[in-house]
Amino acid sequence: MSDLLVDLSQQPMFRQAVKQLGLPLPMPEKLRRPRGPWEERPLQDRNVVVFAGGALAEVFARTLAPAGATPHVVGEAVTAFVAPGEAWGRPPVAHAPGDTPPEGLRADALLFDATSLRSPADLRALYDAFHPWIGHLGRCGRVIVVGRPAQGFTNAAAAATAAALDGFVRSVAKEVGRKGATAHSVFVAEGAEARLPALLRFLLSDRSAFLTGQPWTLDARVTHDGKAPGVRPLEGQTALVTGAARGIGESIAHALAAEGARVVCLDRPGDEGPLAQVASAVKGLMLALDITDPDAPAALRAFVRDPANALGHLDVVVHNAGITRDKTLARMSPEYWDQAVAVNLTAVVDLTTALLEDALGPQARIVCLSSVSGLAGNVGQSNYSASKAGVVGYVRALAPAIAERGMTINAIAPGFIETRLTRAMPAMTREVARRLSALGQGGEPRDIAELVTFLASPGSAGLTGQSLRACGGMFIGA
Repeated sequence: MSDLLVDLSQQPMFRQAVKQLGLPLPMPEKLRRPRGPWEERPLQDRNVVVFAGGALAEVFARTLAPAGATPHVVGEAVTAFVAPGEAWGRPPVAHAPGDTPPEGLRADALLFDATSLRSPADLRALYDAFHPWIGHLGRCGRVIVVGRPAQGFTNAAAAATAAALDGFVRSVAKEVGRKGATAHSVFVAEGAEARLPALLRFLLSDRSAFLTGQPWTLDARVTHDGKAPGVRPLEGQTALVTGAARGIGESIAHALAAEGARVVCLDRPGDEGPLAQVASAVKGLMLALDITDPDAPAALRAFVRDPANALGHLDVVVHNAGITRDKTLARMSPEYWDQAVAVNLTAVVDLTTALLEDALGPQARIVCLSSVSGLAGNVGQSNYSASKAGVVGYVRALAPAIAERGMTINAIAPGFIETRLTRAMPAMTREVARRLSALGQGGEPRDIAELVTFLASPGSAGLTGQSLRACGGMFIGA
């Protein structure tokens, strides 16, 4: 479904009329989303302003130039960008701290290294850096602040300073959201710096269009060979997507296939028609299976191990299947409660347990779909919210246990996404839900698919046990 307000906001005459009449209408910016598979230089000709006073100047330099960006470096760290700039034809542009940004320069991204901040007084560096530049951030731009995790400090003042970065970034996300721009905080544990480039490429690119106000934590718990292909990252891998017949699941199947994966498309019996269409479109396999059936885990494991299917094992598992059975608790039937929990949580646990026996590859990626309702709760969704919060807890608990096998598991909590389910909402409820985000609009199924694809890729090895919101900076939840 098209968002009429987003479409109208692209018309200069409409924008001017709203402004002149003083109408209380938000003017959401149409987000810049990519078409097609991953590209080698996703930041081609983008101006990235870098404040690199900490330990990450060389990491930033090795990330930006190969991705096609032109680094504008504020401060003395510009020397770290010279060699990569020469190698990739992207020489750095130097700026002195405190200088007024050049007239006419629009920044596509502002990237700040906060790893050296250790006291509340050090936070002034955020103001000094961003104050003159934030107004030069272009439409659909990016703001990224990279620091150390607060948990890594024994000094309370240093931990407080690190934690402050999250609040700063969440506020910035809401300030720049009106222009379609986003902001993120990235916390890199000591020893995990080599895992930062892949995440930066993703967050700075158009593939993260609907993600904002999100903290990301990178660590080195999961063994990794260091390989993070910039194109076709899933070449030769096999992936399972549940609930693949339509909507978000269908979009995920297409996205994974576009990056080289052979996709097993799973959905319930009775949906064989649309399921077969999706499987055929992505040149994958279809499996009609009721995931709540007690025999489903064994049946899925047997399907994967069956030599006739030539799968061997799964490299990616996406638990996308989910249902809602909404009623207030006083009016809810026991069947509604049981159905929601069985599909949204029990099946996730049981299928994963079965696959972990011998049906997953040594560096498998598991992605589970949660929901912002699982983080914040929602009226009439006590069963759904409980099940989706359970997914978050499951991911957090399982991550350490499978890290030594080189495997990761993460959850995604979507906000309002334009699907057939949201189309069924009353018009006013739908409109309010769209505007409850910093970006002032709902997401699209491909926004979730892009995040799933990144989490399924080898470059996501530094992320595990996390619950990542894909909600456009929604104003509910933590």
